[in-house]
Amino acid sequence: MSEISKVDKLSFITEWFDSEASIIRKFLFSFFPSDCTVELFDIKNHKLFLKRTQCNELSRKDIFVGNTIKIFSRQIKIVDYADSITRKKLERSMQRTFGLIKPDGISFLGEILCTIYTNGFQISNLKMTKINKELATKFYSDDQGKQHFPSLVEHMTVGPVVAMDLLAEDAVGRWEAMVGPMDPTVAKTERPGSIRASLGTDAIRNVIHSAKSSQHVEKESELFFGSRNNASLPMKPIARLENSTCCIIKPHAIQEGLVGNIVCMIEKNGFNITGMNMFYLDEINAAEFLEVYKGVVPEYMSMVKQLCSGPCIAMEITSSKPNCDVAVDFRKFVGPSDPEIARQIRPNTIRAHYGKSKIENAVHVTDLPEDAPLEVEYFFKILPP
Repeated sequence: MSEISKVDKLSFITEWFDSEASIIRKFLFSFFPSDCTVELFDIKNHKLFLKRTQCNELSRKDIFVGNTIKIFSRQIKIVDYADSITRKKLERSMQRTFGLIKPDGISFLGEILCTIYTNGFQISNLKMTKINKELATKFYSDDQGKQHFPSLVEHMTVGPVVAMDLLAEDAVGRWEAMVGPMDPTVAKTERPGSIRASLGTDAIRNVIHSAKSSQHVEKESELFFGSRNNASLPMKPIARLENSTCCIIKPHAIQEGLVGNIVCMIEKNGFNITGMNMFYLDEINAAEFLEVYKGVVPEYMSMVKQLCSGPCIAMEITSSKPNCDVAVDFRKFVGPSDPEIARQIRPNTIRAHYGKSKIENAVHVTDLPEDAPLEVEYFFKILPP
């Protein structure tokens, strides 16, 4: 029996944005591992909000600080531990760390994401962005005064980066070892299987960054994703919002660790990812986004429930091919909505490879070319990241 299963109750501080009142409500959230029941206590009003009840949508792997969980259609974010017992049991078993794919690593995006999932990490937050000198300087503040500092700052501003919050047991130490020493030449000797040893060029263009300690994790993650108390620094919008289409990796595919595989397949078939953010949609947002299918597709409500069942990753897809009609060509590449049909008539498509059913078909893609700009704008201009 695991240590966690011996614990009667795990307790956390959680937040829920009440859209009707436009306020953030705080709850003491209790999870009971023995039977997967939950309880919510309203902290401000000092009263029980939800008595202990079964929640089949949740499992133990969903319960960790930083995750957004769904409890009876409410998107609730776990923001902190509520007691020392829970902290002691979970701090190492589901520790958070921070990683950043640098501009020279973007061409290896799919390969790096595959490596992350293969090594047992979960991605709880992800954002593709382009940063300015102010943020780069703050990010590398510990290196200020060192000879390589100006080069580090300059390199970080030359192209897009992908920031990630990563979760795993002993995540900080394992991630640093997986990334390898700063100089790829040293990495090839000391950590020959590391990411930098395999893909890095030099100590500046070394593909990826890893947080050195828990303190660095907090500081670096806050710069890119903000926190309960501070907003992250302004960043340049990364999506082009022209001659592009929208692709969403669905929650079930993320839970199955297929993100890297799907991204690799996109890259290898001549398409580019020029915008990429992780979102936790509530049912209202998911229904609004998929409204075009309402009354048209019998599976509409099931599609809505799947899209808001966990984190999804929205991507803006473009192409460097001349005369490419991105919306049309990418739609063909994704394949029919039914994976069984896709496997029969278009076996080399994303849905043929990774889809399971018409609802769990790995990705959403814009169906009508005229809707492509609207869907890209919905995720990269209208919704907050």
